[in-house]
Parts: sequence; structure tokens; C-alpha cells
Amino acid sequence: MQDRLSVIAQEERSSASTGRAAVVSPLKVFMLTMGCAKNEVDSGHMAENLLAAGASIIDDAAKADCIIVNTCSFIQAATEESIEAIFDLYGLPRVAAGEAKLIVAGCMPSRYGDDLADSLPEVQCFVPCSAEDDIVAVVGRLFPGRLGGAQLAIALSEPSVYVKISDGCDRFCSFCTIPFIRGRYHSYTYDDIYREVEANIAAGAKEIVLIAQDTGRWGHDFSEPSNLASLLDRLATAFPETWLRVMYIQPEGVTDGLLDVIASHDNIASYLDIPLQHANPGIIAAMNRNGSGGAFLALLNKIRERIPGVVLRTTLIAGFPGEGDEEFEELCQFVEDAEFDYVGVFAYSQEEGTRAAKLIGQVDEDEKASRAQTLRDIADALSSARVAERIGQEFDVLVLGREEDGQLYGRAMCQAPDVDGVVFLTSGDIGSVVRVRIADTLLYDMEAE
Repeated sequence: MQDRLSVIAQEERSSASTGRAAVVSPLKVFMLTMGCAKNEVDSGHMAENLLAAGASIIDDAAKADCIIVNTCSFIQAATEESIEAIFDLYGLPRVAAGEAKLIVAGCMPSRYGDDLADSLPEVQCFVPCSAEDDIVAVVGRLFPGRLGGAQLAIALSEPSVYVKISDGCDRFCSFCTIPFIRGRYHSYTYDDIYREVEANIAAGAKEIVLIAQDTGRWGHDFSEPSNLASLLDRLATAFPETWLRVMYIQPEGVTDGLLDVIASHDNIASYLDIPLQHANPGIIAAMNRNGSGGAFLALLNKIRERIPGVVLRTTLIAGFPGEGDEEFEELCQFVEDAEFDYVGVFAYSQEEGTRAAKLIGQVDEDEKASRAQTLRDIADALSSARVAERIGQEFDVLVLGREEDGQLYGRAMCQAPDVDGVVFLTSGDIGSVVRVRIADTLLYDMEAE
């Protein structure tokens, strides 16, 4: 997140014009973001608010006055990773000496509440997701008189930016903790989304990735209901030179109207990420979801007919309670039949407080891991073959940056951020779009001429 934001100008208010003394030494804040892209968006908003209040966002935790860890707690492994990061930061000399203060924000405080204070006494303050908009007041209470004295101009330095269109979830899938962490589903207004998109583009963004827990339900909760198709159509028309991408659409959200809008705008990525989770009807019902392998295959065929060349991604869970050999084989066969471009595979995590945690037929941990790897191997073989079919084809590629060894890279519209690999380039300016021909591929990555 530190790479995403940079301070390009700073003007101190003089005591003559404001009646207050200028802040000579801005409060130095380090932010660490754990988990998903939605947390990245939340961290970005907290950083922008702190910058506007006069703080300085730095990329060296050892030199910070204030350290904010935006935690993930979707599954137990994510919680443990967040806790490990907190302990690592507490070991820094300035933190251990009490010179720097530690704030834990995000999913962990939302999920575990007051229990965290007893478990993590080293932390000065806990900020749940619902209170992240108040981060300036929270930090201000820990550092009286250190905020509010500077005016800062902020610029985005990354060509691709996430924008949240809603938060929360009403689905209550039996395995999922998100409704308990993020609360009920609520859409952000079109005007708010437009302003954020416009500001990011003005600051240099060339791709806007629209995200939420459930993007397909956008607008259903308005007094005058709207829908994702309308949102995409309006944004694509308003910003015709900007790439738009939408992620995390549940099967019910893939409407005819949405497919028509994607097919009709060149600047909307012909890409759908549809988390299906399983193919066996019994397992899907136990997940408190709808559908079946057959219904999903019909949906995928419909999408491919309506959007030629569309790229499809899904996520699947292996080892859900009640999944025997027969159900798992059905899932493996479904992956082969569906021919996804990309598949994310996760072993089921038994999460405290969810209904699935109490279901009979829990699968052994080693068996879950083995099934997940088997499914992953099938998916990788199919996906790498589909990616290899792009050799010789031409693509527009958004140039994103350089690897540590100096290698230039970017992404084509057929690749979503962070999960689908990159295109390695021989030339191009960061933030520009270049036309390339694919010369070779390695699993998900592509090499361009």
C-alpha cells in the first residue's frame, strides 16, 4: 500500500493564516495490509485520511511513530498470519520501548471484538472495519496535537487501482465468516463510486477494478433499485479510455443485461470471476448456496456464447464436510468439463462460529490438503494449456512496473491483478498501454515480443 500512495506536495499552514503553529515534524505512520484487495482499498482510504490530516505515510516500520496493521480474519490461517505479523512488529525497538504505538484494524477486531484486548495487550488500540473511517480521530487520541496542521496533495503511483462498490454480505454461506465481520450488504451510491473512480483516474490510474464481497448484488438495496449492468455501463461510457474490470460475481449475478454491457464496451474486460465453490448439489446445499455442476456448465456455455473470447475464473473448496470420494470425483470431473481459464483452490477451513463447523462428516486435515492439491494439479494443467494457446496472439498490455531484477511487466485484460500471472515485456513506460505479441508462456505468465 505504501507503493500505491506518495506525497507529491506539502504546504505548512503559517500561524498568520490559520492562527495555529505549523506542524514541523509530521507524524510518521507505517501501514501493513493483510489479506484481500478489499482490505487494500480500506487501507488506502485510511492512509488518505491520515495524509490529509498531516501525517506522513512511510515504508519503514522501524522509523514509524504509529504502526497500523489492517488484519485479515476470513479463515484461521489468515488470523494466525495477522497475529504473527503483529508480534513481529511488536519486536521492533521503538515499539518495544513504547516510543511507537501499535494499532490493529480490520477483520480481527470485527470478528473477535473485546477478546483481543486480553490476548494482545501489546496493542494500544483496536479498530474494527466499521470504525476505520474514524482513523484520524483514533490516531489523534494516541498522539495529541500531532495531526491537523498540514495540507497534503496525494498521487496514485500505480496504474491499476481497486475501488469498492459495496461492503458486507447477506448470503450467510455456511462456511463463511464475512457477514459477521463486515455486516449486512450495503451498496455504495453511484455518485460516491464515480467520484472515487474519477479521482483515481485523475491521479494516474489506467485500470479500475470494481470489487466487493458480492458485486452482482450492487444496487438492489437502494430505494430505487439499480444493478451492476447499469453501473458498469455508466462508468464505461463516462471513462472510455480507462480499463474497467469487475470481480467476485456470484452465479445469480450473471444476468443477460450484464453480459450485454460487457460485450458492448471495449474498455470493460471480457473477464468474469464467478466463485462456484463446488459442483455436487448436496455439498452446495450444505454450503447454503444454490446450483449444481450441470447448471453451472449451462451458465458457462451461455456466457461464452454471449461474450466471444471471454476469460472465466472460479474458486473451489475441497474437503467440505460430507464430501466423500464420489463427491470429490464429481468436482474434479466438473473442472475438466468446465475448462476454466483460471481456478483458485482452497482446502476447507473449519471456522468457529459458522454452521459448517458443526456439520457431521468433517474431512481429515491431511485428506483435505491432498484433495486440494489434486484439484489444483488438474486445474493448473488445464489452465496452463489454455494460456499457452495465446502464443502468437496480440494483446494490449498495461505496463505496471519492474521486478526486483529490473524485468518490466504488465497485464493484459485477460489477467486479473495478483492471481493470473503477468506479461513480461521488453519495453514500455509504466502506466502506458502497449501492443505486444505473445512469444512464450510459463504456467500463467506470458512473455511478449
